[in-house]
Amino acid sequence: MAFAYSSIRTRLEDGVLSATLDAGPLNLLGVDLVRDLVSLVDTLDDDPADVRVVVIDSASPDYFSAHVDLTAVPPYTAEAAKAGGPGDASLGMFLHRLSRVPVITIAKVRGRARGGGNELALACDMTFASRENAVFGQFECGTGALPGAGGGGGGG
Repeated sequence: MAFAYSSIRTRLEDGVLSATLDAGPLNLLGVDLVRDLVSLVDTLDDDPADVRVVVIDSASPDYFSAHVDLTAVPPYTAEAAKAGGPGDASLGMFLHRLSRVPVITIAKVRGRARGGGNELALACDMTFASRENAVFGQFECGTGALPGAGGGGGGG
């Protein structure tokens, strides 16, 4: 099984797939990262034979994922729509699908996980966070707005 992505570094060892987000210092959920995440979920849904666990972490020491790329909402939404599934074509529907893959998913958070990045972590079965520098935030709550992807990432 091949895992080759432009914004996610992967390593498979003893059934554990390490998926390191590497989309710049903020790891914004933009077109490339969403495309790669959708492809990863497709692969895990189609044939997870060698993978039992996926650990999602970040190459950035300061950010797991800062949020979605607000300059590219229509293009990344189009990429998220390729994840298929019932409901609307949105990042929330993609995260719902991530929460249902037939392997255990773990978010390993060091740094900030805000907005869409927080929802990505919440879509995983488990989240482990650094006591020293993990910060979670859903800033929409402070403004009374609904989170863009639903706030819970689809629930596990």
